[in-house]
Amino acid sequence: MTTTTWNIDTTHSGIHFSVRHMVIAKVRGNFQKFSGTVALDEQDVTKSSVSVSIDTASISTGVEQRDNHLRSADFFEVEKFPAITFQSTKVEKTSGNGLRVTGNLTIRDITREVVLDAEQLGVGKDPWGNVKAAFEAKTSVDRRDFGLKWNQALETGGVLVGEKIEIALEVQAVKAQAVQAA
Repeated sequence: MTTTTWNIDTTHSGIHFSVRHMVIAKVRGNFQKFSGTVALDEQDVTKSSVSVSIDTASISTGVEQRDNHLRSADFFEVEKFPAITFQSTKVEKTSGNGLRVTGNLTIRDITREVVLDAEQLGVGKDPWGNVKAAFEAKTSVDRRDFGLKWNQALETGGVLVGEKIEIALEVQAVKAQAVQAA
């Protein structure tokens, strides 16, 4: 078996999220600092794995006051919980270039299993000779499952912040090295 390690190219990748705001609208944001690897077995994708670490303090919604609130103890408590991590436990091929990546997502030291619906978009060489692979993935989580429970009731009914968080990943990874298993 040959497994190839791919390092996530953070300048060409993104971790985005959206959540309902006041029931009627959505707030969108991203994390600006993260790192990770994809160990890809091209012969048997089920032997592949993904590992990612996200700097919680790098959250950005474009509104400084809201971002500071998200960094506080009401939400991510970034001083105490500086990283969100994901470690895959299973990779399955679905149809075409589709993948189902199951893994452990840890936020605020609470770990829950999540499933990412992913697609391998292709492999190519950049003008400098680096081999790159591209992937997209999406999932949704209930923020309350990770201790993110702060909210405020609205006088018109409903709550200020929705519970369901939509997560979308756009990943470009650079081929690092091939490792031969014994």
